[in-house]
Amino acid sequence: MLLRTEARRSSFRITRITRIAGIGVAAILLILIVCAAGIWLFLRASLPQLDGTRAEAGLSEPVTISRDAQGVVTIRGATRADVAFATGFAQAQDRFFQMDLLRRVAAGELAALIGGDALAIDEQNRLNRFRSRAEIAVAALPADERALLGRYTAGVNAGLASLSARPFEYAMLRAAPQPWRPADTLLVVYAMYLDLQAGEVPHILARAALRDAMPPDLFAFLTPSGSRWDAPLDGQPTVAGPPVIPATRPDWLDDKSPTATTAHAEAFIPPSAAIGSNNWAVDAAHGVGGRALVANDMHLGLRLPNIWYRLTLYFPDETDPTRGRTRRLSGVSLPGTPLVVAGSNGDVAWGFTNSYGHFIDLVEIERDPADPLRYRGPGGEWERADEHVETIAVKGAPSVQLPVRETRWGPMLEVDADKGSTTRGHAARTYAVRWAAYLPGAVNVNLIRMEQARDVRQALAAGQESGIPTQNLVVADRGGHIAWTLAGPLPDAMFDSQGLPVPAGATSAASRFERLPAANTPHVIDPPQGRLWTANNTQLGDVHEQHKIGDSGADMGARATQIRDDLFARERFDERDLLAIQLDDRALWVRYWRELALDTLDEDALRDHPQRAAFKRIVSAWNGRADSDAAGYTLVRDFYQSFYEAWFGPLDARMQQRWPKSSQAKGVMPWLSSPTAGRASSRLEPVMEALAQQHAWVPSRDTNWRAFVLDRIDATIARNVRHHATLDDASWGERNRLALYHPFARLLPESVRGWLGAPADPMPGDIDMPRVQHPSFGASERFAVSPGHEEDGILEMPGGASGHPLSPYFLAGHRAWERGEPSPFLPGPDVHRLTLTPLR
Repeated sequence: MLLRTEARRSSFRITRITRIAGIGVAAILLILIVCAAGIWLFLRASLPQLDGTRAEAGLSEPVTISRDAQGVVTIRGATRADVAFATGFAQAQDRFFQMDLLRRVAAGELAALIGGDALAIDEQNRLNRFRSRAEIAVAALPADERALLGRYTAGVNAGLASLSARPFEYAMLRAAPQPWRPADTLLVVYAMYLDLQAGEVPHILARAALRDAMPPDLFAFLTPSGSRWDAPLDGQPTVAGPPVIPATRPDWLDDKSPTATTAHAEAFIPPSAAIGSNNWAVDAAHGVGGRALVANDMHLGLRLPNIWYRLTLYFPDETDPTRGRTRRLSGVSLPGTPLVVAGSNGDVAWGFTNSYGHFIDLVEIERDPADPLRYRGPGGEWERADEHVETIAVKGAPSVQLPVRETRWGPMLEVDADKGSTTRGHAARTYAVRWAAYLPGAVNVNLIRMEQARDVRQALAAGQESGIPTQNLVVADRGGHIAWTLAGPLPDAMFDSQGLPVPAGATSAASRFERLPAANTPHVIDPPQGRLWTANNTQLGDVHEQHKIGDSGADMGARATQIRDDLFARERFDERDLLAIQLDDRALWVRYWRELALDTLDEDALRDHPQRAAFKRIVSAWNGRADSDAAGYTLVRDFYQSFYEAWFGPLDARMQQRWPKSSQAKGVMPWLSSPTAGRASSRLEPVMEALAQQHAWVPSRDTNWRAFVLDRIDATIARNVRHHATLDDASWGERNRLALYHPFARLLPESVRGWLGAPADPMPGDIDMPRVQHPSFGASERFAVSPGHEEDGILEMPGGASGHPLSPYFLAGHRAWERGEPSPFLPGPDVHRLTLTPLR
């Protein structure tokens, strides 16, 4: 009986504990549900209003913001000013945080929002004093452009205020968004200068490191100004022959640690991978139906939201004297600006690629050890720099004071040496940075003149007067004509613009520094071949005209050659034919290395080497494309890379050990942390081909050329079997998986990171082929269009219209871009419509 009673009591206690535990778990779950619901409701509150009517101050007439089924925005207004207001309103609704980051990066104001982790970026970018330059540039704008910028600014702030809650990123950062100002739009343009031209600084410094590491004949061999891959668009024959191998054998080949620098090797992406963008045009004689067409795919870093924002604008045509014609402008805009950057206005279509001309001089200066503001001028006399003390706000920490010292050429850039280094070229150095971005008019809104251009000549004039990072501009017009020029400032009298620039001395740097007149800017109109193309390569065979552009590390030209040959492979093209060229992933640039490997793997090489036999089988069966499932491409690509490691890995290690490393001290910018031969020269591929063809530079550890090639094959096999069960598993797509995320994704656990990203799908494409593709670098858009026939055009881009992860438009349209499926250039029927009316 006693036992029974104790059993009942025990059962009661267990039941009670279980009940209490259940209540506790339920309470915790309820709290979690309430918290999740609160977060979800807060996030929902930061989604934009898409339908209805809103009264806004400053409008002259009602203006509509429509969105189609994929969220693509169309704006219709009675005046260009009202359309600019609505453009700012829509961009702020969908992309304000992205716009904020762009202006802060350019101004060096990230740390105020993010904290100390961004301080190094701010210190580097504050050197340029772009905030001050932008404010001066706004004041210098014509009155009509300044007024348009003012209406756009008002629209941005109205769009931000229309959100029921601040954009979700600010909640995570526990910060409040700051209002937009007119100068911020020009800062967004300066942000593109940083993205597209600032890389010339480490190129110049790396070339200086390379020059100081070897005899002149070796330096000249490794930095050729051209190669067999050149494909100038002016039809002039290329004069570059194969590089001549110098008699001097490099001593670094026999260093004991040939792969000491393998950030380059293990990343599998050489420095040239960051070079991208293609565009081309065909004239009426080569377009189906007698139409001229333009194709453009600008390759940039990939992120969510995408850098571009699809936009179609309707407003009265100012060139129509009756005022009865409506101008339709469609393409991609840059959030933070009121303009369509690339697209079609119905009369002309245009696109851009980065020009890789010479836009930055580094002038080495001698400073007075007793006075940091004194330096020697071009005549050897002492001059005094102007000092500006920049205050960098840091979230959660004291502000930082950064002195910026301006010389006659530009701000001082200090580079520190390793402690104890006394070799020539390795002491601390100071350079003055002279950059086209500092020129008056380097930023403006003159690209708006493209909206009213009616033919290629008017379009070229609009481009040449625009204030954007200097770009290849390719244009087609409704009349069937095509043209090319450089849009943006082209500096006159740059130092040593004929070759690959290295730092200049104060006595040799040209004193004049101004924008080349538009009349002297290189251009091509209606070439005899009826085709134009650019792919970040050197543009012209005419040496005098190319000298005006210079070379800051232009692409070697394999992409341009492949595009040119695709354009001459047939006589007629429509939009889908041009998209097919954009998606061309044939790996022609590694054809030589494939043949070298297969020729070497003869019967003797395969005997008792089953892995070599597997290598040969896979490479022999490969279809020649960088397909996502292609193991053959991976192996050939790594085989090529293994020669870089053998020939230049030891040199990279020496350069990294001996050349100055950037100090983190105040006023010293971290421009260059790891100089390499690949960063110093963008044309190492043809150099390597020449070495292989002449069986040169065999390391002493290999008995002869054949042994060296077999050793490189074995190194390639070893690398891949470390990561895969068999060589057949080494598919290119496993290495080339898309990594397309919102910047905040890295703050989340990996298990939920996908909420802020696109699927990590295996991707085809690589460097040196039209379909440039890497995990976080590739085509930021693709379009093909004929002016006046936009309904037949194609436009696709990664990500979607919205930067909000709860929006149905966060990834809308992304799959078409990923798969290369044609999607319409023009937006579809309206699904949502918001009308902004004047506030009475």
